[in-house]
Amino acid sequence: MSEPPGATVTLAEAPTTEGRQQTLTAQRVLPLRRPGRWIATAAVLVLVAQFVHGLVSNPFYQWDRFGYWFLRPNILDGLLITCEVTAYSAVLGLLGGILLALARLSRSPVLRAVSWTYVWALRSIPLIVVLIFLYNFSALYKTLSVGVPFGPAFFSFDESRLATDMAVAVVGLSLNEAAYAAEVVRGGILSVDQGQHEAATALGLPKSYQFRRIVFPQALRSIVPNYVNQLIGLVKGTSLVFYVSLLDLFGTAQSMGSTYPGDIVPLLLVVTVWYLVLTSVVSVLQFYVERYYARGATRSLPPTPLQRLRTGLGDLRTRIRREAAV
Repeated sequence: MSEPPGATVTLAEAPTTEGRQQTLTAQRVLPLRRPGRWIATAAVLVLVAQFVHGLVSNPFYQWDRFGYWFLRPNILDGLLITCEVTAYSAVLGLLGGILLALARLSRSPVLRAVSWTYVWALRSIPLIVVLIFLYNFSALYKTLSVGVPFGPAFFSFDESRLATDMAVAVVGLSLNEAAYAAEVVRGGILSVDQGQHEAATALGLPKSYQFRRIVFPQALRSIVPNYVNQLIGLVKGTSLVFYVSLLDLFGTAQSMGSTYPGDIVPLLLVVTVWYLVLTSVVSVLQFYVERYYARGATRSLPPTPLQRLRTGLGDLRTRIRREAAV
């Protein structure tokens, strides 16, 4: 006799104590069958298999040429430039974002106005426009000087000598990144409970110490996930530095594609895979940084990917055994 899913199977109730104990120990709840889940899983697996088959079997992708280009020295040189530009711009952009956020939260109306105007302008102007404008900046200002406004200059220097391709790329990306990082940092600071500020003020702690040791460490739990999203966007945004004559990863592939027009698709696949690798590394670092700053905020730290894999395999084995027992 078969029971419907979700039913409870019991023995006939016995009048004796021993019979009632046997009844309680013999109870077993049958798991609900979910045919929709299995159908959806099968459909997804079929689509994934078709996609993989198309990648492997389509000769248009030229996987032999992909293997040839993937570790070529010029491609690796472009990858190194991409990493350098990303690292410099991420650090400078975050520092600039912190300063802009503090200015935005300042009691000075001038600092608030300047910070708001900067964020508004840089978030409104496309990044490619900023880069091209900086690349042609020497046409507007031949020399730059530091001194009294409308008065004598203390010293001046030739702008064209400092505006190398790397400098233009880093400055342009940093200026753009600082505008977005400012809002991320400001949101993280505002997420800290007001009681933390009041308690620190009641203890007579200096403002700088309050920010460095109390407010900012707590704000990082909110800042890190949002800023890593910005960082991933920055990794991909470095592909625009090709337009200011800096041969990064994408620029090198574009240049090689002009020389070898038959290898355009393999070169694009090389660029795609390397960007996937870079963003994956950033995502892994994000997980461990978030896990570090979660200490004290949660009862237990989130499991690592390896721990999740072990737990998932254990749950899968338990589910299979349960389904087989039914």
